[in-house]
Amino acid sequence: MDTVIEQLKEVLEEDQVLVNEPMCRHTTFRIGGPADIFIIPKTTEDIAHVCSIAKKEKLPLFVLGNGSNLLVADQGMDGIVLQIYKNFSGIEVSGNELTIQAGTLLSTAAKAAQTEELTGFEFAGGIPGTFGGAVVMNAGAYGGEMVQVLKEVDVLTPEGEVKTIPAQDLELGYRTSNILKNGYVVLSGTIALEKGDPEQIKALMDKYSAARRTKQPLELPSAGSTFKRPEGYFAGKLIQDAGLRGYQVGGARVSDKHCGFVVNQDHATAADVMQLIGDVQRIVKEKFDVVLEPEVKRVGRF
Repeated sequence: MDTVIEQLKEVLEEDQVLVNEPMCRHTTFRIGGPADIFIIPKTTEDIAHVCSIAKKEKLPLFVLGNGSNLLVADQGMDGIVLQIYKNFSGIEVSGNELTIQAGTLLSTAAKAAQTEELTGFEFAGGIPGTFGGAVVMNAGAYGGEMVQVLKEVDVLTPEGEVKTIPAQDLELGYRTSNILKNGYVVLSGTIALEKGDPEQIKALMDKYSAARRTKQPLELPSAGSTFKRPEGYFAGKLIQDAGLRGYQVGGARVSDKHCGFVVNQDHATAADVMQLIGDVQRIVKEKFDVVLEPEVKRVGRF
């Protein structure tokens, strides 16, 4: 591992290469042990160098945004974590299109669209993730999804080529795409919106923001919605009807405000969260014969 660190420091600045970096500092759950190597790129060239070294050394490579929708193991993560976040963000506007770098927060992008009086991206204003992560997972809320607005993305391929891919070729579905399967790293993307009434855009964003504050446990660390929506049901309602509101394992708890969220109530561990998720799945299956599938992605040394 020392030789890998040396290679990385030859092409990156000292403060871009962190060793044994606690992942609890980089996830919205505030949970997770150390990553062997944690990289903070600033340019496409940085990203390409890191991917090339990881491939050559046969090291696991995990691309991280702002760490939402993620549960990292207490024992940490092997290999390299590549954080494409604030150092790799920016927005360019051209007519009714926004080209957005992968590390840009969705809230920032939605605000930029509002400033340009463009409608169609209001749904993304409160999603706690980056643009790149939203593309990978086809993120959505309040009836809107990335697939509805995404025009194309620029990706780095496993061969080190920067390639532009039309949205229709990404196999965007419910919280899925083919990006990870193909080994792509999202660098940026373009969304196409429509001119709208600025007052209506603001009113809709305010409405969604108020709904999140009222209904979601934003005051506690979480990874967002814990379970995918089962067909014909709502996960939170099933969990509530199963009598699991406030159910707690260690420091992890089913939110009292919204049962679809597991929150870090008091120094929760990943093991606490995993046991709680398993308990909820088992009890909901017993009571309603519905299988809840986790939406939160589990990574690391479980």
